[in-house]
Amino acid sequence: MKEAPLDYVKRNISGRLEAGLRHSAAKRSKAIVSSLVYYFVLLSLSFVFVYPLLYMVSKSLMQSWDVADATVRWIPTRFSLYNYQVAFAEMKYWQGFLNSVVTSFGSAALQIVSCSLIGYGFARYRFPGYGLWLGLLVFTFLVPPQTIVVPLYMFFSDLGWINTHLPFVVPAAFGHGLQGALFVLIFIQFYRRLPGVLEEAARIDGAGHMRTYWQIMFPLGRPAMLVVFLFSSVWHWNDNFQPSTYLQLPPFYNLAQRMSGFYGKANMSAEQMSQSISAEAIGMAPTLINQIMAGVILSILPILLMYLFVQRYFVESVERSGIAGE
Repeated sequence: MKEAPLDYVKRNISGRLEAGLRHSAAKRSKAIVSSLVYYFVLLSLSFVFVYPLLYMVSKSLMQSWDVADATVRWIPTRFSLYNYQVAFAEMKYWQGFLNSVVTSFGSAALQIVSCSLIGYGFARYRFPGYGLWLGLLVFTFLVPPQTIVVPLYMFFSDLGWINTHLPFVVPAAFGHGLQGALFVLIFIQFYRRLPGVLEEAARIDGAGHMRTYWQIMFPLGRPAMLVVFLFSSVWHWNDNFQPSTYLQLPPFYNLAQRMSGFYGKANMSAEQMSQSISAEAIGMAPTLINQIMAGVILSILPILLMYLFVQRYFVESVERSGIAGE
């Protein structure tokens, strides 16, 4: 018996709908599995970075009896800010904070201006000895600062810059300082991607080289500036090698140096406590890891707060490579 045309059309439409539904279901299932794998990888990676921070916060809120108690792992029996009070006072926090601000943010601001100018010159101009100077720039990036610390110390000592902030801010003003060569390379890569029509239009309007850079090209470098500022400020903030070399008097110590001194003092106090036979020391942990963790939190807290406010713009700046050129 021959099938009616209407029945044939209905059966064909029904088959296509079922095939479409199966395809949509398979596509949704594939998207769900991909999302689960994606979030699993992200959570695994985030745990690696978040775990140390959670550990520090947990230990900083514990008292000595909680540290000694094996049953107390994450949540203390009684929350207390006593460890923060001790670390704040022992580290002379505000004095170290101001020294860190001058060294870190001052050097970062100067490196933005100087490294941007140098990077613009390498990116947009060809001058005699270009390859040689670019090679020397890369060479300064590869040479560890520890290899030249002795001549640098003698040089700064002859200038009378020891126990001042000048060994940090003056080299930064000339495009050097901590990781200065890397920041120049970042600006070179950024300015190379900007279209040349901007400079041509500026020259037609009568602008010179410096005016073109300062009024047109420099404002366009904000994404690279933010990356350089964050990297420079964080590296200067956490650096303990160069400050320990050039800053030898306690009033000039930054937070990294004060944290190092507080760590040694806390370990010495813990050792004396462990050797004590007094009743107060019974049941106490032979360590002051809780106070040390409080000091670490106080040391990195300004950088964490800064990153929380600028992380959105930082991610956008890293993703942006500049305006698409011709």
